Amino acid sequence: MTKPPAAPRARRNRLLLAALAALALALLAPLTAAAAPTPAVLTLKTAKVGAPGNPSVGIVPFSDAVYPSCAAAAESKPPCQEVGGVGYRYGIGQLEVTVAQWVDFLNTVDPKGTNRHKLYSANESGEAWPRFGQVDYEAGAGLFGRHYSVAAPEWADKPYGFANFLRSARFANSLSNGTVLARKASTENGHRYVTYRVRLSRDTERGMYDMTERAMTRSHRSGFVIPSQDEWIKAAYYDPSGGGTYSYWKYPTNAGVFGDGDATAPTSSTLDPASGDVTNAASQPLATYNDPSAAMPPTWCPPAYGAEACATVNPLGLDPTAYAKAYVGSLGTVGQAKTLSPWGTLDQGGNVVEWTDTITPAPFGAKGHRVWRRLHGGIANAPVYQLWLSAVGLQPQDNTFFTATYPWLGIRVGVLGSPGSGGS
Repeated sequence: MTKPPAAPRARRNRLLLAALAALALALLAPLTAAAAPTPAVLTLKTAKVGAPGNPSVGIVPFSDAVYPSCAAAAESKPPCQEVGGVGYRYGIGQLEVTVAQWVDFLNTVDPKGTNRHKLYSANESGEAWPRFGQVDYEAGAGLFGRHYSVAAPEWADKPYGFANFLRSARFANSLSNGTVLARKASTENGHRYVTYRVRLSRDTERGMYDMTERAMTRSHRSGFVIPSQDEWIKAAYYDPSGGGTYSYWKYPTNAGVFGDGDATAPTSSTLDPASGDVTNAASQPLATYNDPSAAMPPTWCPPAYGAEACATVNPLGLDPTAYAKAYVGSLGTVGQAKTLSPWGTLDQGGNVVEWTDTITPAPFGAKGHRVWRRLHGGIANAPVYQLWLSAVGLQPQDNTFFTATYPWLGIRVGVLGSPGSGGS
């Protein structure tokens, strides 16, 4: 048999290889597209806080009193603090960061699911903690950008509750480094808002906060931030119309009366046991906290886990009796309590306690290298006194044990300047 000429054979081989290469590219194209999902886009509605240069007020932490200044307060331990004065305009999230928003953030900044920056802990899963676990994680090479998911549909619109400050700062960095796709001003009930649509950035290590620094502070004058203690307190308690005492409310929900204990406290939320939705929104003012005098604390659990698992399964090894006593209050759907602060925010009282970026000395003269930050707002599990203006708590910014065992630690975003309008 006569062999074909060498040149045509080589040409056929080249054509065959080219055809195989084209086929391979065609088959791999969908996989490549799936392997590089577009970063998530978040919508954040922020309340505009004005009256720059408002006066501060004096408070003694966790005391039922307020003073025009610390000069008017008696000497005390812990000492008096002057809080709430802010000399500039700024914005603050109307709502807390939700579980759905946090999951979008995780899948954007950790598409490989390696958890390099410790943005997730196993205690957060629904399997590990049926009643409080918000976020599930799944390993697998084919899940690029989809390793994290909302543990149950009912969790999507609840506040994310496992934040430490480092996680919070990285969330703010992702927003600040991201792209503002739209910004819309609006007015509702006499309050002014700006709603941002932001495509997140995968860069979490620099931006508003330099995460290589031990005690990171703000790096820019414009962008998304974690509010300072004064910014947070002003948005929650300072009444520009002069209501309350020295223009400050006792609660973020109503002026109340300083010195009357819980006599003028807001009503405690009642939650649907299967969904966590607020069912008594007509009882205004309203906040999600644990009122011992109420018929039932704010409690629910995703029905998919079943009543027994909800009542007994926990990652802490607590027996059912101890568990029921220690973990009473659950997180309600954001915004459904409906009671507005003086600047139009929701849920600054109750639900989750929220981080601020204010650094504070360690308590009781504690030594060490830990950085302590202020928190504020009360939680669903605690009595109403944690909603007071004076309830200025503190925690190490990276307390791993606290983050994994205290599912009421939340985030509310702040805004400086005008991101997306050429000023960021």
